[in-house]
Amino acid sequence: MEVEADSWGRVVRRPAASLLACLAVTLAAGCGGGVAGPTCSTGAGAGSCTRVLFLGNSYTYVNDLPSTFAKLSQSSGRPVQTDMVANGAETLAQHAASPDDASKIASQGWSYVVLQEQSDTPAYSRADWYIYPSAQTLVVKAKAVGATSMLFMTWAHKAGEPSAGLPGYESTQQRIDGTYVALSGELHVPVAPVGYTWYHVRQDHPDINLWQDDGSHPTTAGTYLAACVFYAAIFGQSPDGITFHDGLPDDQARILQDEASHGVLDMQTEWGLR
Repeated sequence: MEVEADSWGRVVRRPAASLLACLAVTLAAGCGGGVAGPTCSTGAGAGSCTRVLFLGNSYTYVNDLPSTFAKLSQSSGRPVQTDMVANGAETLAQHAASPDDASKIASQGWSYVVLQEQSDTPAYSRADWYIYPSAQTLVVKAKAVGATSMLFMTWAHKAGEPSAGLPGYESTQQRIDGTYVALSGELHVPVAPVGYTWYHVRQDHPDINLWQDDGSHPTTAGTYLAACVFYAAIFGQSPDGITFHDGLPDDQARILQDEASHGVLDMQTEWGLR
């Protein structure tokens, strides 16, 4: 594991190139760099396939969010193909500078390219200014292949970031939300409000645990919520009633579907979705 300081002086542990080092970063999944997800068949309906490329880090590959989204979509009769480039602690600046990312973006006729910044980075002062150049570079690359970019508004750490002057979860989440909304407006791209919806689930249903024990990575319920938010954001329809529950209790899955529906569809203008 390589250790380095980021632009704010925080220590960041970067995984080495090997799969074993990448596995050490997370609790639940392997390295997501370039791992292929579900694909659309070449038969009837393939022309209506929605192809989504996720560029992120462990928040994307723990529990395999792209595949969870694809299974959710396919169970509702929507053919979906997903793929991802996601390594532990990876930033949008690293994605923007990576030849592998550029090749992956150019490799398919993607409908959407999802952009996820590292963890709580968007909560820091002037984060939109820091993130903007990298995000803009990726938006331009996606547009060149006819894809719509979509920002992945992430959730805050359960304890917030006290060392950065953000003493609790709520204030950290508000800063993250604000940065992604600002970027959405500046770049003229939509945002999937996962973190915003996560906050409301926590307020309305505190019995549903969305964080793993590390207070950072998602449980299966957290990943399922994120998939439901992406479903509503990409298709403009509620995930209510979809039968794929990813092993969650039926009542819990229905709550997460409903929260995602309201979190996205009640505020489509705010998220740049129309």
